[in-house]
Amino acid sequence: MTENMKSLRNFFLYKCLFALTFWNHISLSVENELFTSVSNDFPEDGSDKKIKSLPLLYTNNHQSKANFDWVVIQNTTENLSLSEITNGNVKKLVALLSNFRQGSRLQNLTLTNVSVDWNALIDIFQTVWSSSIEYFNITSVTQLSDIESYDFDYSGTSMKALTVKKVLITDLYFSQDDLYKIFADMNIEALTIAESEMIHMLCPSSDSPFRYLNFLKNDLTDLLFQKCDKFIQLETLILQKNKFESLSKVSFMTSRMKLLKYLDMSSNLLSHDAADVQCQWAESLTELDLSSNQLTDAVFECLPVSIEKLDLQNNQITSVAKGMAELKSLKELNLASNRLADLPGCGGFTSLEFLNIEMNSILTPSADFFQSCPRVRELQAGHNPFKCSCELQDFIRLERQSGGKLFGWPAAYVCEYPEDLRGTQLKDFHLTELACNTTLLLVTALLLTLVLVAVVAFLCIYLDVPWYVRMTWQWTQTKRRAWHNHPKEQETVLQFHAFISYSERDSLWVKNELIPNLEKGEGGVQLCQHERNFIPGKSIMENIINCIEKSYKSIFVLSPNFVQSEWCHYELYFAHHKFFSENSNSLILILLEPIPPFIIPARYHKLKALMAKRTYLEWPKERSKHALFWANLRAAISINLPMVDEKRCGETD
Repeated sequence: MTENMKSLRNFFLYKCLFALTFWNHISLSVENELFTSVSNDFPEDGSDKKIKSLPLLYTNNHQSKANFDWVVIQNTTENLSLSEITNGNVKKLVALLSNFRQGSRLQNLTLTNVSVDWNALIDIFQTVWSSSIEYFNITSVTQLSDIESYDFDYSGTSMKALTVKKVLITDLYFSQDDLYKIFADMNIEALTIAESEMIHMLCPSSDSPFRYLNFLKNDLTDLLFQKCDKFIQLETLILQKNKFESLSKVSFMTSRMKLLKYLDMSSNLLSHDAADVQCQWAESLTELDLSSNQLTDAVFECLPVSIEKLDLQNNQITSVAKGMAELKSLKELNLASNRLADLPGCGGFTSLEFLNIEMNSILTPSADFFQSCPRVRELQAGHNPFKCSCELQDFIRLERQSGGKLFGWPAAYVCEYPEDLRGTQLKDFHLTELACNTTLLLVTALLLTLVLVAVVAFLCIYLDVPWYVRMTWQWTQTKRRAWHNHPKEQETVLQFHAFISYSERDSLWVKNELIPNLEKGEGGVQLCQHERNFIPGKSIMENIINCIEKSYKSIFVLSPNFVQSEWCHYELYFAHHKFFSENSNSLILILLEPIPPFIIPARYHKLKALMAKRTYLEWPKERSKHALFWANLRAAISINLPMVDEKRCGETD
């Protein structure tokens, strides 16, 4: 083709597209179906540059009579985007796509807002499979009619990757195999089905060419791909934000995937019991994401030995067991946002190079970390509640000797304790050697201790006086009102076995576990709960006091949520007052979740004292110990109440 002919062709193409864009969006007519060009990506000069992207939007303008040269589209368009596909225009869409046979330039197709029946959807997929399209993206799909079996023809395709997002199936009664088989047997390298509430996927009927599978944000469970040996080329598997529960079952799912390298199981419900069967992972697995699950220390007994990069952030890990299996290939470990109290050693991670342990509960990190982990090049340990003391001096000195291995230093390393140093960066915290010498400070410490005890006692009393005065006033006022309202009823009649005090955030456990297990059966325990036993019209304070007095025991469900509740503090105060005024053993403490001492407010010293001096029942995580827990709790509140009609707290005849 001569230069003049090329220039003439491009000039003509430019004029045509210019007219299509600016002359009131003149439509492209293909078998009476109209698509409006919304692209300005055409050459602005007489060069031989070809159009690579030509997005089209369906329009109902049937008045246009313009025609379009399909050869030009086939030879110039690499990307095509269409929207608003319905049963009314799907046949014309199929006719449009049928023009892009293998050998044309179209490689990428995107369909958005597709609302068609099953047969129409299959026609779209089958047409795409026979075209030159390599990458097909379809988003916001609503399937409107009955799903039925279809013999899909996968042969001779150019397809490499399919992405399906936000699928809504209105048909509630159909054979799931008819739907899943279409996708499971696809002969492409990459498949993504995301945000579609998918509950299962079939194992391919023959060896699959899939190298990449992404099932993000669905409803898949532990039943997925069990005993499936058809993924002989799969390298990447993403199952983030699903409903997997058993880590051991996940490991067995991968054991037959011989080439699997990357697995993302983040944001599921995964847990692992040390008593479970042994885990069996794919030997090729090198990168594993288990973040945002429910994993505890036992997870280290169920990890692939070949792993090189491991993400365990945002779980419930408190320590790294020394007797765990060695992960000799592990280079990167993320333990951020867990419950660790110290830096883990590298006894089981001899090749570790990067460690992230930010946002844990580390007060004083071990100073010998880099000695036990000589290959570590970067340590992220910031955003922990550091306790600035003599013990921390060694860690600060370690940073100076590490040569910049502490990531985020100094901004992320700040004193949390003691309070007078809160906010001070560790680099600015200094103590002399004399101050940290225990022998030299012994005599001085004895004298200072006496002074300190007196000062602390004075401050505690001084700071808590307004609060305790207010509580005492509430108690006195309630007693006075009760005296004036019912002067003849001075002897307290017990109506309940126990009054329950808990944080509203722990109400699910109280309603689903505590109350049903204590009240069920003959001779069940009668519990006083604020939702059903508080008297409308009375103040909350008066209801609390009356319920505590009408109950033989007071049960306190302790957790980090409890210490953050002001009303729980009131209930604890009044129950504690009854404990001393009546010299009764009426308090029962249940530790639902561990409470780190540093999160208990200073004025909750009564709670600290109770937990230190009194025996409390700890809710066991192991289901096998639940029966013993309920038996001990029932024994603690065992008493025969007088025969009275069930009433609300403080209610009289």
